[in-house]
Amino acid sequence: MQSPDYGVVLLYSTSAAIRAEKLTKEAGLKVKLIPVPRQLSSDCGLSLRFEWDQADAVRSALEAKGVEIQGIHRIE
Repeated sequence: MQSPDYGVVLLYSTSAAIRAEKLTKEAGLKVKLIPVPRQLSSDCGLSLRFEWDQADAVRSALEAKGVEIQGIHRIE
């Protein structure tokens, strides 16, 4: 059985990653802080993992609170 696709949000700092996790959880989204996957690069060592079908909701929740996103990537 293959695991479902997921996405990661890359942010510019560890504090931004922690804030993003708090805001998205407050919005009722299922997210988790993880190390940035090796195939991606970032100035921050943490990324926010989420189920890919929630990508629009995650982006909207972060943009609504003014969180600057470095990138959102799909991991298959």
